[in-house]
Amino acid sequence: MIDERAVVSPRARVHEEASVGPFCIIGDDVEIGRGTRIEPHVVIRGPTTIGEDNRIFQFASIGEEPQDKKYAGEPTRLVIGHRNTIREYTTISRGTVQDRGVTELGDDNWIMAYVHIAHDCVVGSHTIFANAASLAGHAHVGDHAILGGFSGVHQFCRIGAHAFLGMYSHVTMDVPAYVVATGSPGEPRGINVEGLKRRGFSADQLRNLREAYRVVYRQGLKLEEAIDVLAARADEQGELEPLIESLRNGTRGIIR
Repeated sequence: MIDERAVVSPRARVHEEASVGPFCIIGDDVEIGRGTRIEPHVVIRGPTTIGEDNRIFQFASIGEEPQDKKYAGEPTRLVIGHRNTIREYTTISRGTVQDRGVTELGDDNWIMAYVHIAHDCVVGSHTIFANAASLAGHAHVGDHAILGGFSGVHQFCRIGAHAFLGMYSHVTMDVPAYVVATGSPGEPRGINVEGLKRRGFSADQLRNLREAYRVVYRQGLKLEEAIDVLAARADEQGELEPLIESLRNGTRGIIR
């Protein structure tokens, strides 16, 4: 399943049920899992681990050295899960020793053309990155988040689960779980109601999340006070947990 025109290092491990197209370059310490399909002209550097049933389209650059002037050739890694679609000209870098040393992409993500995922980023599962969305180094993106076309995320920022970042928006602070952010700089616009409906959230859950948004953004509370209010409701409203976690775990503050 490896095209004779591809260049594959003897130190790479390609599953016998994976495929590598013509003119690909697969470097040392690359592992490609069963059912993964690498289209022509893809370059993959290691150490990189790619799971099962992914599809990586032509001209993507996967696992290249991080774009960080501090990088000095350390053996950092990239780990990609299962069933991801990675479209043309996407770039995903390995990690740096100044952080965890690994960049991670979970499962079932839809990564469109020209997306950039920088060193040490952690991306969950079931996300959508529209064309040319970009993450700077050390950014985290939660499950089911959506990044609109040409949107940008500053280094060390966190995009919470089920959040939505609008087209051409950029953020320099965290976007809490469930929140829609648009503009430059990005500002909160409400709860991602349409996305949550598609994922099966009930009317009661949506009402609870709307009220939680008002607690954070409309009642003039300090962030710590808002977290306390939400935490008191979380036992009966489990859907608040991702929001509370995203409010607690950031280091750059939240968009306001």
